[in-house]
Amino acid sequence: MKISIITVCLNCESTIEDTLKSVESQTYPDIEYIVVDGLSTDRTNEIVRNYSHIVNAHISERDKGLYDAMNKGISIATGDVIGILNSDDVFADDNVISKVANGFVGGVDAVFSDLIYVAEKDLTKATRLYSSKVFSRALIRYGVMLPHPTFYLRKKFYEDYGHYKTDYRVAADFELITRMATNELNMVRLPFISIKMREGGVSSRGLWGRVHQNFEIVRACRENGIYTNIFLVMLKLPYKISTLALRWFVR
Repeated sequence: MKISIITVCLNCESTIEDTLKSVESQTYPDIEYIVVDGLSTDRTNEIVRNYSHIVNAHISERDKGLYDAMNKGISIATGDVIGILNSDDVFADDNVISKVANGFVGGVDAVFSDLIYVAEKDLTKATRLYSSKVFSRALIRYGVMLPHPTFYLRKKFYEDYGHYKTDYRVAADFELITRMATNELNMVRLPFISIKMREGGVSSRGLWGRVHQNFEIVRACRENGIYTNIFLVMLKLPYKISTLALRWFVR
C-alpha cells in the first residue's frame, strides 16, 4: 500500500529540514512525498531541493492559502492513503508510517492517533499531550476534534466526498474530518503518539483566531447536518483545560 505524505510550506527555512529528515527516516518502504510551496522568498525551496531523493513532487507557486495548497497535493497524490505533515512538525519516531499502514486492515477507511506538543527550539522537550482518545462523532457538536496532523484517509474518499473547502479560513480541517465522519467512514484510533508539533507554530492562533475558528466550527457542523451553536462549542473549554493538565504526564 502506497502512502502519500503532503507538506505545505511558505518561508519555513527554520523548520522544514527537520520535517524532511523526519520523512527520510521512516522505515516504511512505499512512501510518496509531496511538498507544496507557496512561492517562498527564503531558503525553503533550496532546502527542499537538497532532499530530492525523497521528494517525489515539489511544487512552488502562488496559492490561495493553506487549504488550497493541501488540495494541490491531494490532486497529484497517487497513494492509496493520504496524510498531511505540517512544515514545522515531525514524526514521533521512525516507524510511524509503518504503524499507520498496519492500521488499514479489515475495511478501515481512516486512522488517527495522538499528538505531542514540543518546545519550539527543542524537539526532545515535550510540553503537552493532545490525546485522540476522547474523540467521538457525538462530541463533534462541541467542537472536539481529533488531531488533524495524525489523520490518514484513503484517497478514494477525497474523490467521493471532496477536498478541503477553501472558503474556510482556519477550520477547513475540522470541516473535512466532520464531513468524513458524518458519511459513516470506518475511522479507527491507533493508540500511539505519531506527531511532534512545535509550540508557537503555524497552528497557533491568537484570541480573535480562536473566536473565528469557533464560528467556523459551528458552520462546519451545520453544513454537515450536526446541530450545534456557539455556546455548545464553547463547552469544549473544560476539555482544552484537561489537555493542558496532561502536560505533567509527558515531561
